Amino acid sequence: MNTSGADLLLWVAVPYICLAVFAVGHVWRYRHDQFGWTSRTSQLLEHRWLRWGSPLFHLGAFLVIAGHAAGLAVPASWTEAVGVDEHAYHTTAVWAGSFAGAAMVVGLGMLCARRLLSRRIRLRTDRSDKVLFPLLSATVLLGITATAAHNVFGAGYDYRSTVSVWFRGLFTLSPEPGAIAGAPLLFQLHALSACLLFAAWPFTRLVHVWSAPVGYLVRPYLVYRRRTV
Repeated sequence: MNTSGADLLLWVAVPYICLAVFAVGHVWRYRHDQFGWTSRTSQLLEHRWLRWGSPLFHLGAFLVIAGHAAGLAVPASWTEAVGVDEHAYHTTAVWAGSFAGAAMVVGLGMLCARRLLSRRIRLRTDRSDKVLFPLLSATVLLGITATAAHNVFGAGYDYRSTVSVWFRGLFTLSPEPGAIAGAPLLFQLHALSACLLFAAWPFTRLVHVWSAPVGYLVRPYLVYRRRTV
């Protein structure tokens, strides 16, 4: 299959540039802005919307990431080898993905509305947030729309034979731009927006995902003693 220059640019050059920015950007951010390595919580300014929006968004995000990892990184031959045929995988992926996506969209919508409607939160919105929230919203909505249009209400589309092949090829240094070049436009736009999101990641509040307080699970208990007067 002949590969055009546009395909090489979109599906080889752009992803590798974004991955390079992702890696180098994290190193730069950690060395020059450790005190800014935080989610910059605004809970003290507003908590009613945050109380529901944040858990919904994070739950949906974790499930969506897990689903993408299984769908993009695991070849179809592997799932078939353990007894999961294509129909069972497709059905599970569509409905589980729809639930996770819905939770993520609702949570993200609440967080965005909170930031737009609350003046105190809006004043704390910096330039990186103004890039992150639209880009994250576009990536999520494009993914949900692609799934709904092709796999919920459409005839079905096997992205594991195209998008997944291209994705794995990037990490094995054998990219196959032709594999995704023929995918539906919504899947292509979703992949491109995800690449841009990874490039923006090191310069936004998303860096806090690498600082999850896992140590709290194994640290010793704190013993409080009452001071006698």
